[in-house]
Amino acid sequence: MSDNHLDRDVLNTLQDIMEDEYPVLLDTFVTDSEERLRLLKNAEHDQDAQAMRRAAHSFKGSCSNMGAKVLAESCRELEELARRGEMAGSAHLVARIEREFAIVRILLKSERQRFPAS
Repeated sequence: MSDNHLDRDVLNTLQDIMEDEYPVLLDTFVTDSEERLRLLKNAEHDQDAQAMRRAAHSFKGSCSNMGAKVLAESCRELEELARRGEMAGSAHLVARIEREFAIVRILLKSERQRFPAS
């Protein structure tokens, strides 16, 4: 697993804490993140700074909790941009978040395959 995209130590800790529920956590994060990304894209399309800030803040927190450091940092940047109402650069950041999430999703699906279907 690429430590640039996911912090293996965070995932190991989550696995220890969650035990048998760890695969459910992985599935839930991917599903929830897809929804958060959809909200970011909608907010960018609508140029809605408040919706963008809320969605980026929420996504940032869940990414941080899962050890997706690069993704969390991009969400933090987008949250700050939206907080300042500077929507001009939002499309670039949303695209960066989308690309990074695609990588994280692949890595987490690979991680998920280590566990029997539940």
